[in-house]
Amino acid sequence: MLPTPRRRLELLARLGYAARGVVNLLIGGLALLAAFQRGGSATGSKGALQTLFFQPLGTVLLAIVALGLFGFAVWRLCQAVLDADGHGRAPRALVIRLGQVISAIIYAGLGVFALGLVMGWGSGGQGEEQSARDWTRWLLSQPFGRWLVGAVGLAIGGAGLGMMVKAWSASFARRLACEAATARWVIPLGRLGYAARGIVFLLVAGFLLLAAYRTDPSEAHGLGGALLSLQAQPFGRVLFGLVAFGLAAFGLFEFAEARYRRIEAPGDQGQPGPARARTA
Repeated sequence: MLPTPRRRLELLARLGYAARGVVNLLIGGLALLAAFQRGGSATGSKGALQTLFFQPLGTVLLAIVALGLFGFAVWRLCQAVLDADGHGRAPRALVIRLGQVISAIIYAGLGVFALGLVMGWGSGGQGEEQSARDWTRWLLSQPFGRWLVGAVGLAIGGAGLGMMVKAWSASFARRLACEAATARWVIPLGRLGYAARGIVFLLVAGFLLLAAYRTDPSEAHGLGGALLSLQAQPFGRVLFGLVAFGLAAFGLFEFAEARYRRIEAPGDQGQPGPARARTA
């Protein structure tokens, strides 16, 4: 018997969380290797996908991840457009849903990038650092360009602060359906992961704001550049290693979400569902 549309959506969403876990685990793992000078590198999502592509069975693995990334994009659209999580239409809820639309676009783009590697459409294009600077240069060339870049920086900074709040409050636990014994290791992974991502987002936002202030696109950095900037700070190697560890932890947390996240089809919010994560 073919799965129902609701079941297909759930499978796509869970594969999507797993694919996001692969990407973040690779980003964190490569950064950890770099922190311990074991041959890794500070890279972003595209660099992680390229790394996976060049591993044994990389084409097969990347094709599965690409499917997952497209599935996650579909799930994000359901969250945003159909309000699958039941946020409502309050101003704060609309901001969250707009963020989910942007997330859908980003992950669909990553899926296209991964599929391009699998199909041999290109070598992967320019690096993420150059891409960040090119986008910043393009925005700066538009009317009110400095304000546009500043607005993007503030939006990314707001997302980073939101992640820090999630790390502190563990609000993500409300959407997990797992027993207390499982929650005792899943929730700390999520807290550590969201905190690390929040730091990286705030760094990227800071560089964009600096680029807007100086009208200089060379000040913009992607995820890899933001990570490397930590090394220039006091105790930089330690900070770099801790954030890298947090990003890897977020990858593991995404695997847990793939298993335990409550996936509700639009209109299911009022229906009884599995028990949520319990920490007592």
